Amino acid sequence: MSSDTTATSFTASFDELGLIPPLLARLTDLEYQQPTPIQAQAIPSVLAGRDLIAGANTGSGKTATFALPLLQQIHADKQSNVTNTRDGNYVAGLILVPTRELAMQVADSIRSYAVHFNGAIKTVAVFGGVSVNAQMQALRGGTDILVATPGRLLDLISSNAIKLDRVKTLVLDEADRMLSLGFTEELSALLALTPKQKQILLFSATFPEQVRALTAELLNDPVEIQVQSADASTLVQRVFTVNKGEKTVVLADLIKKNEWRQALVFVNSKNGCEHLAYKLSKHDITAEVFHGDKGQGARSRVLEGFKAGEIEVLIATDIAARGLDIEKLPVVINFDLPRSPADYMHRIGRSGRAGEVGLALSLIDYEDYHHFKIIEKKNKIWLEREQVAGFEVDEAADELAATFLANEKAMAPPAGAGKNGGKKKPKKNLKSKSSINTDIWSGYSEPE
Repeated sequence: MSSDTTATSFTASFDELGLIPPLLARLTDLEYQQPTPIQAQAIPSVLAGRDLIAGANTGSGKTATFALPLLQQIHADKQSNVTNTRDGNYVAGLILVPTRELAMQVADSIRSYAVHFNGAIKTVAVFGGVSVNAQMQALRGGTDILVATPGRLLDLISSNAIKLDRVKTLVLDEADRMLSLGFTEELSALLALTPKQKQILLFSATFPEQVRALTAELLNDPVEIQVQSADASTLVQRVFTVNKGEKTVVLADLIKKNEWRQALVFVNSKNGCEHLAYKLSKHDITAEVFHGDKGQGARSRVLEGFKAGEIEVLIATDIAARGLDIEKLPVVINFDLPRSPADYMHRIGRSGRAGEVGLALSLIDYEDYHHFKIIEKKNKIWLEREQVAGFEVDEAADELAATFLANEKAMAPPAGAGKNGGKKKPKKNLKSKSSINTDIWSGYSEPE
């Protein structure tokens, strides 16, 4: 695979990207002043028909990066009668995403960008967790753009509700998330149903070996763009050390003293969400929860309430760490540290989006010290340890932390022993055990 690697550049206006008047008019309506770096670099290449591999910071504007040229291409095809998805259950632009929340959000964004096409371009979102009947009805006569989670899409294909024979552009959004869950079988089944000749746009926050292997297999001479957002510094990261058992009272103190308009608090389990909401209520703080046990209707209501500013404190598991775009969210708080260092970046990326000033706080006690050091190392950051006035860490806690870190180090395998202490690790069967028609994205298992 050969590729062009595009360095960071800057374009003053959307007029220079080759977008047509209906899209430019809508961007003016939305008060988009200038393209973000990923938009400036990628949109001309996508319009030229090139395959694309794109990596950029969360909040960099990647949805518009693929949505705008996709809308323009479909509009041009309709004008010249090149394709017609309405003479059958066909789709021209297919966007695969890992979660139902992201599917709804992407579809809403595309419909917004398409306002000045006056309904000529049809966009449908399909995902699990809701009745399939309404989605089958929406797909009657085909659709121009389909945003889908893989499991529900396979269900619909098996019911002859949609066909992928005429897909011209395939977008893989958050490809690392799809592959990290190990469900390559569903993705492979969908790819086999699309035409060999198509444009592929792959977006990923990280590029592990699995993603690299996928790009090498699927993409044809892609343009490769890696953008570190110039406005990344608008997000301030801070970490507070606390005594064991005092995280809740410290969190309540921070929320009350800072009087944040809104706060998104991350915990690691569904029960943890409910428990923390109950504990905060004892401090006269009302919080809503967002996790996988909530039905789709309840999750949608909570999310819309948070977006509208009606909910001030939202406690969530990592299903809210990717894809959710809350305008001008002032603060994200890690009450529990994420298990994966990569998820740390996705969590904090909910704040400080698109140049807005944001704040990311992490609360750590002595048992978290070692793991936070790993997060720092993997993400190439270092943060000064701070303390909250009135909740200073006891000297005994500092001694416990030193002992805890020493024990962690002593338990590590000797240098040169490898990740498995020198023992040969048996090979695992990497094949997904889930049914090919299971909506694995909406049914992602969270800790209790």
